[in-house]
Amino acid sequence: VDGDASSTEASDSGIKLEDAVEFSYTDPVDGSQTSKQGLILNFQLPSGDPARVVFRLSGTGSAGATIRMYLEQYEKDSSKHDMSAPLALKDLAEEALRLVQMENTTGRDAPTVIT
Repeated sequence: VDGDASSTEASDSGIKLEDAVEFSYTDPVDGSQTSKQGLILNFQLPSGDPARVVFRLSGTGSAGATIRMYLEQYEKDSSKHDMSAPLALKDLAEEALRLVQMENTTGRDAPTVIT
């Protein structure tokens, strides 16, 4: 998935995947690097504005680990600024989950925790 979004299937949402990048973490104290820390999906919304979804594995190893999903979306229409986050980010979340095939990968069709 790293970089090339041209092979992704279009959806009815109008949200376009611009690119996907796997990221690593460099410890600022000792300089050690850890790879495969997560996935960043950069999107263009139907409005032309940018959006981003980050998936990050949290925990030690695969047993008991948590997949965290962070959503960021720019909204210039101030009348929408009071919308609840689940409603405002619903289409973006659904598109990201579709692309990474979360249900097929984890066997879950809903999150266990939402914060």
